[in-house]
Amino acid sequence: MNPLLKRAAIVTAAVVIADQALKIWVKTHLFIGEGSYTNWGVGISQLQLKFVEDPAMPIALSFFRLFAIGGIVYYMIWAAKNRNPHKGFITCLSMVLAGVIGNMIDCMFYGIIFSQSGNSVEMISEIFPITGGYATFLQGKVVDMLQFPILSSIYNIADVAITAGLVLMAIFWKRYFPKKEKA
Repeated sequence: MNPLLKRAAIVTAAVVIADQALKIWVKTHLFIGEGSYTNWGVGISQLQLKFVEDPAMPIALSFFRLFAIGGIVYYMIWAAKNRNPHKGFITCLSMVLAGVIGNMIDCMFYGIIFSQSGNSVEMISEIFPITGGYATFLQGKVVDMLQFPILSSIYNIADVAITAGLVLMAIFWKRYFPKKEKA
């Protein structure tokens, strides 16, 4: 396997696995609105885990996400074979891809495999409930849980990966795509 594609697969898989593991834990252990401040001891002293769900997205957005996933995968394979892109660029693109995949998994399957989450201890979501899920295919809600003290919104690992990948691409764009000197 091409080393760049191997890097892309490893980064994408690592982010998706971390994202889904935390989302599943939050969904099956916390009720909506529950959270706690945690001292991580690494300069993020007030990172709060707080469970919220984004409403189901319109089907059109789900199809856009699927199109984006296909486009990014196609481009990475094409670029690895034809362009020899910078490994940092492939890493950033893999982070974006992983984030889109992570949120797409929520939309596609969470409505089918989880019971509805509620706002009390008695209403913590259950995985594979006997009565079935709370929504149909592509109508699941995205799970968010990371609230940073300087930001008012709540995110998930997928959102952070997308943002970090895009910001790093912007910062290092000239390194990833140096201008070729004309002879």
